Amino acid sequence: MTSSDNHTTPAPQYSSRNTGVLAPQAVASLSEAVIADSSAQIAMNAVTTIDVDKVALNRQRVISLDHSVSHKTDTWAVANQKKSGRCWIFSGLNSMRGNVMSETGIKDFELSQNYVSFYDKLEKANYFLTAMRELADRPIEDRTIQHLLQAPIDDGGQWNMFVALINKYGVVPQYAMPETQSSSNTRHMNRDLASVLRAGATHIRNAVAEDNEHNTDSDAVKAIHEETMTSIYRILTIHLGVPPEKFVWQYRTKDNEFVRKGTMTPQEFAATYLPDDLDDYVCVVNDPRSTSPYGDTFTVEYLGNVVGAKPVTYLNAPIEVLKKAAVGALVDGNPVWFGCDTLAQSNADQGYWSLDLYDYDDLYGVDLSMSKEDRLLSGDSMMTHAMVFTGVDLVDDSNDDFDPTSVTSSDDLPETVHPRRWRVENSWGPDKADKGFWTMDDSWFSENVYEIAVPKARLPKEYQDALSKEPHVLPAWDPMGALARG
Repeated sequence: MTSSDNHTTPAPQYSSRNTGVLAPQAVASLSEAVIADSSAQIAMNAVTTIDVDKVALNRQRVISLDHSVSHKTDTWAVANQKKSGRCWIFSGLNSMRGNVMSETGIKDFELSQNYVSFYDKLEKANYFLTAMRELADRPIEDRTIQHLLQAPIDDGGQWNMFVALINKYGVVPQYAMPETQSSSNTRHMNRDLASVLRAGATHIRNAVAEDNEHNTDSDAVKAIHEETMTSIYRILTIHLGVPPEKFVWQYRTKDNEFVRKGTMTPQEFAATYLPDDLDDYVCVVNDPRSTSPYGDTFTVEYLGNVVGAKPVTYLNAPIEVLKKAAVGALVDGNPVWFGCDTLAQSNADQGYWSLDLYDYDDLYGVDLSMSKEDRLLSGDSMMTHAMVFTGVDLVDDSNDDFDPTSVTSSDDLPETVHPRRWRVENSWGPDKADKGFWTMDDSWFSENVYEIAVPKARLPKEYQDALSKEPHVLPAWDPMGALARG
């Protein structure tokens, strides 16, 4: 029996089932039924006075959760993206700053998010204008063109886009290009950049239309492209500052020892301290749609930032493949970048995600359940946020005496061991959760995590082999590209 079986509110009767018109008498009967339903009255009294999430919160579930995990990689404080959609950049840099800290002995450290964001915006502008040239022969009402024009330079992105930026521009410490008002609150900057790009797209389309051969590579079109990029660069520097071409790298260790390494370029810094196998990382997704077979690869049309870089590519796999790869990485001491639907069953104050954290079904007397596939197909769920797994709590249901500390390497993992909960480094500051670190129940992972980035060596051989397949091309508006919009 579902929670909705306990309530007797009838379905409305339409004046004509053929027309679907909601008859006044049907509305009256609905009102009468709700007024007569004591549980609905109690719920109404509560929710009209108190936030619905506080009323629906499952207190017993909250009590059963805690932030401790058996394996933990983080020793640093969380960062704060503030009023920006740069989660994928923050999480990408967060997954790597431990490398710098371990190499140098620095107690806490952040890489410059503003530096990467600057070049992301610059490259996205060029990517957009290039796409507008390619699509100039299509009518303005074309769905792909309208999709791109709607948000030509959002903050969002994907793992492959992050790697493309690091490979081309490197990274710098945060002090070399610190945050600005606009990097932390991007709304006005994005508004003005988008207007410049839409104007540039319009001029490109007009120039192509006026050309007798509809040449998208004419001198006139190239000039518009270059002039628009000049304007974009100028606006970016006004909002974010000028990226450094080199900087003095010096620091003080956790033992209070001062170290000066001298002048470095961003590319030299990345080559010295960041993982050298970033191109071997794979975006493994759990796309449960019947049109997306497991073991196939996918890409999304016009999803990217750096023209000419490796395209965004996903390898689709069952959720257990994602979990096993993530567990192995964490046990070996490596944080894991991932994308999820962060708003589902989420409590920001406590910093918890759990499938039964809120009992909306019983509160409303309505069955809200949907499969992961149906939620993705209907737009009820999609990737909205990127973060980093920095820990995992392992259990063995077949062995009450299992000691998780005995697992010190992914090679030591018994088949019967599985994750119970996950530690997550968010990028929303330290004021909530466990100083900004959240806890995810494993069942929530199954239903709301869509993607992880791991070295391909962590995947089963059949999935490593599948990477050689030609990717299916999804349309630009497909939900698998949602993380890059926002």
